[in-house]
Amino acid sequence: MNTATVQKRPNSAVYKGLMAGVGIAIGYTPAAITFGLLAKSTGLSFIETFAMSVFVYAGAAQYMALNLIAIGTGAFEIIFTTFIVNIRHLLMSASVSEKLVDTHPIKKAGLAFGITDEVFAVTTTQEGKMKAAFLFGVALIAYSSWVINTAIGYYVGAILPDSLQQSMAIALYAMFIALLMPSLKKHRKVVSLAILAALLNSIFSLFLPTGWSIICATVGSSIAIELIERKGRT
Repeated sequence: MNTATVQKRPNSAVYKGLMAGVGIAIGYTPAAITFGLLAKSTGLSFIETFAMSVFVYAGAAQYMALNLIAIGTGAFEIIFTTFIVNIRHLLMSASVSEKLVDTHPIKKAGLAFGITDEVFAVTTTQEGKMKAAFLFGVALIAYSSWVINTAIGYYVGAILPDSLQQSMAIALYAMFIALLMPSLKKHRKVVSLAILAALLNSIFSLFLPTGWSIICATVGSSIAIELIERKGRT
């Protein structure tokens, strides 16, 4: 009797995690389909597009990578920029790790791959400690939605006329604006950061390759805004 109960608990936690992540999966659907469609119009093959979602699994960073690929940026610059954009996940993973009950470090490392902003929000709002199986359920349904809908989006793009596929490039910039606007409305710091980064990129692009100008502008504006804020608090 006790053995059956022990065996049932992980399955129950996974199921609860899957149910908790349904909203994330639904929310990822249009973004992932759009990514697949834009990747097709950017010139990526299906394998490249699918592999990016499978191995990178970082929505905003993947959109950013498409833009960098479209302008001919090198691989190192894309990887480094993705690292800068996603460095926040180190802190999010550490925070979620503290909530897990008796989980082996290797399992924690594997689960960290599934941490996104939305998965972080769902899991950290749980009261008390959390089972690794619950986090696995949330991450699994979110990850599956992103990967599957990326493939769907790519094939939807494949059946569109060439002229429409080429015009979809403008949607990439529209997506960046859509991602930025909610933060712009809430935080004045984000507005300053975006404006300074744009100005620095305009300057750096005069004497640096496109990829490096974006990296330098991102890092430079982040450091500058942080220093200004610290000086204002002292």
